[in-house]
Amino acid sequence: MALVPPKKRVIKSPSYIDAFIPLFSLVFLVGASVALFGLQAANGPMQVAIILCTMIVSVIVLKNGYSWEDIAQSSQKGISTVVGAIFILLAVGALIGTWNMSGTIPTLVYYGIILITPGWFFPISFIICVIISMSIGSSWTTAGTIGVGLVGLSNMIGLSPEITAGAVISGAYVGDKISPLSESTVLAAQLNGVELYSHIRAQLWTTIPAALSALIAFLLLGINQQASFDSLVTQAELARFDQLFHITPWNLLPLVFLLLLSVRKVPAPLAIMSAALLAGVMAAFLQPQAIARFIAEPDIAAPLAATKGIWLAMATGFQENSGIPQMDALLSRGGMDSMLLTIWLIIGAVTFGIMVDDFGLLDKLVTPILLRARTVGRLFFSVVATAIGLNITAGDQYIALLLPSKLFRSEFAKRGLAPENLSRIVSDAGIVTSPLIPWNSCGAYMAAVLGVSTMTYMPFAVFNIAAPIFTLLLGITGFKIRRIPIERDQPDKGSVAMTKEQH
Repeated sequence: MALVPPKKRVIKSPSYIDAFIPLFSLVFLVGASVALFGLQAANGPMQVAIILCTMIVSVIVLKNGYSWEDIAQSSQKGISTVVGAIFILLAVGALIGTWNMSGTIPTLVYYGIILITPGWFFPISFIICVIISMSIGSSWTTAGTIGVGLVGLSNMIGLSPEITAGAVISGAYVGDKISPLSESTVLAAQLNGVELYSHIRAQLWTTIPAALSALIAFLLLGINQQASFDSLVTQAELARFDQLFHITPWNLLPLVFLLLLSVRKVPAPLAIMSAALLAGVMAAFLQPQAIARFIAEPDIAAPLAATKGIWLAMATGFQENSGIPQMDALLSRGGMDSMLLTIWLIIGAVTFGIMVDDFGLLDKLVTPILLRARTVGRLFFSVVATAIGLNITAGDQYIALLLPSKLFRSEFAKRGLAPENLSRIVSDAGIVTSPLIPWNSCGAYMAAVLGVSTMTYMPFAVFNIAAPIFTLLLGITGFKIRRIPIERDQPDKGSVAMTKEQH
């Protein structure tokens, strides 16, 4: 009996309806989760919405002739892209727990109350985060360390944690965008074939005005803060820290250690976890009373209590049991388990984004945009819209950085636009807007570590809103747009018109 040859699968190109259904589903289901659950949407409902959207994409892909194995491979690729981010999240959760137990964060808050004038609190928070992020090149590390202390301090002195979170994120992304130590800065330059410092110089034309706009905004927001500070901050409240912790500059050693490791370019998960362990060990010597309150087992030996304290602080977070509600709420945070909802959100969002790209649904949406971008201003707008759209649909800043660079690079060369124009745009729109999206890996991270909802800090992330606006202004006015000779025979590599085989 002759063997019947296997039936050859026919792969159909996606239709416009295929491409729009996932985007519409994402907007509708995520919007419904926010409408029904409000600020609690990120605690599970939003994750369910994104997983459902991923299933909808799977059905469309199967309809077009792909196999479930193709879908599985695409999903695995998506998850592999965020493994590094997952380890960073877990390490930061451990760090927040041990830094609370060791007195590092309480010491930052204590000295902040003494030194910072309320009217200047928001602009100083912004400037501090600019300096730290420029020094170490990481917005995540900046927000997860000094940012946590600043938001905690704002709660203590009666200032807005939402505005403080906006100042922290604004300052953190200045360094993430232009520090030569930032991996996203290096990646933006490499993807577009631009020398690193040429890329940084090109970015200054949007970064400086956006940063000045943010500084002015935080100065204005801080003008009327003195009254609330005088009524809420007293010597008695400072004394509470002295009662609960041994306040000393030595408590800041884990912060200094982390900054040194970051400057030395030690991988972020290793650097953060090392700083978390150092803080835990220091707590055994400097804060035995805090460990005793946390463990609440008076009969066990001190070394065993310290070991259990470090372990639990890293796993489930530090729990302060002082009996003072305000202090307990401020210091009872952290732990790897506190990041699990965020990891769930990131895995779902990035898997959705990778599948939309792998199976041609993204190209179907972007191609008409490019065809209508006949002027430089419209072309700039197309890149900005694509990058922001990818932050919304793909849920990861690196996808929003990589794909527009690939899709538009040859088009810029055809029009005689220097590649640093594109590297600047994708940085302004892809990197900087990522923390403004609640289900984006960056937005989810910032909300988790700062304890402030993405939707409530979003209006105050002034730098992140201003940067893409300034890059659009350059496109409209033609100011500081460097041109190069038009390459008539430029191959169409990276163009949105590329076929699936060329990909």
